Amino acid sequence: MNHHFATRLHAAIRLKKTPALVGLDPRFDWLPDEVVTSARRNHSDPQAITAAAFEEFCIRIIDVVAPLVPAVKPQAAFFEEYGPDGCLALARVMRYARAQGLIVIADAKRGDIGTTAEAYARAYLAGADPQAAPWSADALTVNPYLGSDTLEPFVKVANERGAGVYVLVKTSNPGAATFQDRLSGGQTLYRRVADVVERLSASSADADGYGCVGAVVGATYPAELVELRAAMPHVPLLIPGYGSQGGTAADVAGGFDSRGLGALVNNSRGINFAYRSGPFAAEFGPAKWEAAVEAATKQMIVDLATQTTAGALSVRL
Repeated sequence: MNHHFATRLHAAIRLKKTPALVGLDPRFDWLPDEVVTSARRNHSDPQAITAAAFEEFCIRIIDVVAPLVPAVKPQAAFFEEYGPDGCLALARVMRYARAQGLIVIADAKRGDIGTTAEAYARAYLAGADPQAAPWSADALTVNPYLGSDTLEPFVKVANERGAGVYVLVKTSNPGAATFQDRLSGGQTLYRRVADVVERLSASSADADGYGCVGAVVGATYPAELVELRAAMPHVPLLIPGYGSQGGTAADVAGGFDSRGLGALVNNSRGINFAYRSGPFAAEFGPAKWEAAVEAATKQMIVDLATQTTAGALSVRL
């Protein structure tokens, strides 16, 4: 097996013929009743109940989407909110996803310097060997606000282990411009971060031309996405904001190269809780929530194939 993160990522994308990424964002009040009932049957402590429900819910989603998509992205905060039980559930969910052949991106947005950053990196970044780190992630989201020395320990461990790092560059939230669009020396802060990310990734590029250092660029800023794709030609992108946050397949089209590679597009709530809203609620409802997950995932795959160069991968359903 090739060790390089981008090589492994693009092999998974080619295998599944889609860049669709399913985020795992469990929310207790939104879970199907059957999942909550099962957790309450086996646990009495409130945190243990929630953690068990999250674990079952995410594992069942993984069972549905593993044949369809190349990767999943568990959001660590939703698990960490419930303490040690939640953290153990997160670890088990990540290991289960790896066992199903999925690329796992831990969305934990860690960021620090020196030995602290290296400790975060060694805790999360398992890379090519799922047993190499306690959290067993292929990749991790990283906050670069402390400066370039925030990134260096993460990149070092990523190179050692065949892992990936996704640096926050231009995020999808409405308030992103408050800091990211600020000008310094005639250049926006996000472009300064992008320049550092491109330099780091170019130095580790694989045969497809992509390195192990990626960037988070939101679908809600399509013009900036086009700009940043051009500015970071060696950087794999993680694109949040599709679906529930308002981003469309047309908005994310600028993130791909001509082969349909170079980006993953995330959809969390729109898939996790498809049974709660829109046509999927009417067709499936709570009793068939897993069927709604499958239908929403397939709809996204077709949407990306139709509206972006991901169609070059040849959609398989």
